[in-house]
Amino acid sequence: MTANWSPERIEAVAAAVVDIAVKIHVALGPGLLESVYVRIMRRELEKRGFKVESEVPVQVPWEGEDLGVGFRADLIVDGCVLIEAKSVEKNAPVHAKQALTYLRLLDLPLAIILNFGQALMKDGIQRVANGYYGPKNSARE
Repeated sequence: MTANWSPERIEAVAAAVVDIAVKIHVALGPGLLESVYVRIMRRELEKRGFKVESEVPVQVPWEGEDLGVGFRADLIVDGCVLIEAKSVEKNAPVHAKQALTYLRLLDLPLAIILNFGQALMKDGIQRVANGYYGPKNSARE
């Protein structure tokens, strides 16, 4: 990883993301559009003092050429954690693969997939790491 994010900072962001996602899911439940959950996530994260970017365009380079926007990241929190929101009945394996690709293109350490479509939010949370091992094993980064 090229940036110097502390594992403690990454985990603080991740904990806040999960806490807020559960709060939103308890209050609103499943079934709304992803964009609604993303907007509320952003508001709640900013209320807690985090720097949040939304709909961040991400370029896909190919053989030294910029091919333009490949996707837009739902949210990037404090420049280290990508949030990918879903509102589907069940996470598909492709969601984690996409998140890892996004992390690699952005050179970020951690993504959290939040599927607000699940009956229980705990079943809709998935972490995806890009060379990030957490605070206990940070020497392996």
